[in-house]
Amino acid sequence: MQDTRLTRLLNGTLGQFDQWLLNPWRRISLVVMSLLLGNFLAGAVATTAGATSEWDILVSALMVVMTETISRFVYWQRRSQLVNGRPRPSIVSEMLNAMKMGLTYGLFLEAFKLGS
Repeated sequence: MQDTRLTRLLNGTLGQFDQWLLNPWRRISLVVMSLLLGNFLAGAVATTAGATSEWDILVSALMVVMTETISRFVYWQRRSQLVNGRPRPSIVSEMLNAMKMGLTYGLFLEAFKLGS
């Protein structure tokens, strides 16, 4: 790739963002926000899919495929990235995994609310 002003600007900005993400509190806050986003999405999906009862099978199959794809991506990436003998996952994979956990937890919570 050519070394243009745009590529230097993008590389510098991405480098600063990577340095910003090295702070553990910022990483934890982004992961917690992803967990809460997954919980919110579970409530939204359960409400919209359950309103008409026509999309239940399709939505549940789509969510199973999505969670399995995220799991495969996250755990394959953790196996391939080793730093000092321990895996160091990227922030994107941590956020996706947290969103998946929030989605699963939220769906279980919705099922318990409907069962009682």
